Amino acid sequence: MLNDEICNLREKLNQSIISGDDYSIIYQLSIELDELIAQYYLQATPEEIHK
Repeated sequence: MLNDEICNLREKLNQSIISGDDYSIIYQLSIELDELIAQYYLQATPEEIHK
């Protein structure tokens, strides 16, 4: 499910930031997360968005 993918990738991004990973890794994870969030908003109903 898209929500789970977003949560998992957000956690991976947060860990990458905390660990001080290379900027290019953090940037790539951020882009991937942005794309998943955009997909979520395109697919979600208004009721799902306003939970």
